[in-house]
Amino acid sequence: METPVHPLSALFAQLGLPDDSASIDAFIACHAPLAGDVPLAAAPFWSPAQASFLREEIAEDADWAEVVDTLNARLRQG
Repeated sequence: METPVHPLSALFAQLGLPDDSASIDAFIACHAPLAGDVPLAAAPFWSPAQASFLREEIAEDADWAEVVDTLNARLRQG
C-alpha cells in the first residue's frame, strides 16, 4: 500500500483544525462513531467550507482523497 500524498495532520491543517497527534485523536474520539448512513462531508460537525472541501476532494479523487478516506474510516470506528 502506498503512503498517502498528504498525512492526516496536513488534512487537519487544511481544514483549519489543530493538527498535532493528540488533537487529531481527541477530535476523532469526540466525533466517532459516525453513523454508516451519514456521508463524511454531511457530518454535522463540519463548517460549510470544511464540508465543501471534503466533498470536492472525494468527488475529484484528488490528492487529498486517500487521506480523507483514512479520516472517514477512523471516524466510523467506535
